[in-house]
Amino acid sequence: MTATTLLRNGRIVTLAGPSGTDLTVSELTIAGGRVHRPVDRPQEIIDLAGALVTPAFVDTHVHATNTGLLLTGLDLTRCASLPDLLAAVRRFAARNPDASVVWGHGWDETRWPQRRPPGRAELDEAVGGRPAYLSRIDVHSAAVTTPLAAPAAGAPGYSASEPLTRGAHHIARRAALAAITPAQRRDLQRTFLARAASLGIGYLHECAGPDVSGLDDLRELLTLDGPRVVPYWGEPVADAEQARSLLAASGAHGLAGDLFCDGSIGSRTAALHEPYRDAPDTSGHAYLDAEAIGAHVAACTIAGVQAGFHVIGDAATAAIVAGFSLAGRAVGAAALAQRRHRLEHLEMIDDGQAAALARWRVVASMQPCFDRCWGGPDGMYAQRLGPERAAAMNPFAMLERAGVQLAFSSDTPVTELGPWLAVDAAVRHQTVSSALTLRGALAAHTIGGHRAAGDTDPLAGTLAPGAPASYAIWDTDRLPALDGTTAPPRCLRTVVDGETIFEEAS
Repeated sequence: MTATTLLRNGRIVTLAGPSGTDLTVSELTIAGGRVHRPVDRPQEIIDLAGALVTPAFVDTHVHATNTGLLLTGLDLTRCASLPDLLAAVRRFAARNPDASVVWGHGWDETRWPQRRPPGRAELDEAVGGRPAYLSRIDVHSAAVTTPLAAPAAGAPGYSASEPLTRGAHHIARRAALAAITPAQRRDLQRTFLARAASLGIGYLHECAGPDVSGLDDLRELLTLDGPRVVPYWGEPVADAEQARSLLAASGAHGLAGDLFCDGSIGSRTAALHEPYRDAPDTSGHAYLDAEAIGAHVAACTIAGVQAGFHVIGDAATAAIVAGFSLAGRAVGAAALAQRRHRLEHLEMIDDGQAAALARWRVVASMQPCFDRCWGGPDGMYAQRLGPERAAAMNPFAMLERAGVQLAFSSDTPVTELGPWLAVDAAVRHQTVSSALTLRGALAAHTIGGHRAAGDTDPLAGTLAPGAPASYAIWDTDRLPALDGTTAPPRCLRTVVDGETIFEEAS
């Protein structure tokens, strides 16, 4: 007989009411890894003492090893100036003389008085010529020292003195990752998984690929305990046979995630129709054209798996829509829609493009904290694009109205791991017309995450009877006010399919 556990005396947000409303109950039963209606004689009773319970969060875009490096290594996100960064690098290098690579993440020159990134010569001096890799906050460029820059000489995006972008950056990152031993990588991934579980996250979508991590990195992650990991591999294919071969080699759930159509706004590598306001000589860089996009989508559709792409700039979005149109003509609109392909970021999009994506049932995996960090009239987007284009970034409400399924994530280490921060950012979008309701934001970070993985269970991401018993218990008796003045609630327990993966120490 299946053991039963009754949760009672709490506020349980099921997200299972009409149209996904925040139906709240005070008790429910867990048995066999599923949610059931309350029973008279449970074998275990958990008194919630008024605590809030929500479905477990889903983070649909993460980079586990890189986030482990941030959590255990050199965090540059709080450096207020270029001298601050150089001082932090010197201290870290001195404290870690045996580190194979001085690895740091998170600098953002748009927040500094100097308004310039670190140069190679000053980094070489700070670390004594050792290999050093310091990724920009968006992870689409990096300041590196000479030992890591040398293999990238001559590649697109190479500079003899400035941070590397594009292909040169990918070469340097691969060299830096190669210096991490398998044992170190496992420790980094375990650190990341434990942190995610402690934040009420039950499911993670790892967005791996040849320019991001590596097959060994992805395979290792899938062997570890913690939140359930849905693996994606971002590498283009030309036909269904190639797609099936790559899926078998990688163990991936789909050929999606960080398959780059373009870069990022912060590194000025996102592909735009019009030049950057603060760099009129460039409109960014497109890595895939409509034909390559269409071929990949058609191949994955025929192979029966999800395709997906990283897309940020408006020119890249246009290429995506054109590519999906080509794929639809090749395989048929119904087959295209059945696969529920996905797009990462999708920050610049208009009404017509949104309507087309909705017809193809494309999922938008988006990051509300991008707006929190870089939106607004004085933010990085406005610096790079001007206020008019910046105000239209990340239009959550427009996409929701168009019928595009939203799924939320952190893109950690790009923004901080923490689902309540993302929910808050979506509710308090700096362009008010793009904001979501609390229910809409919460659903995007729970139900939407399961839809983004192609989950066909209509109850996944809810706590309705029959749903997977995946939930988080919080140290509050109500949904957060989300007014920006209070800290997010603290997670007390995270459960996935009836199994506890995190419990706060008493």
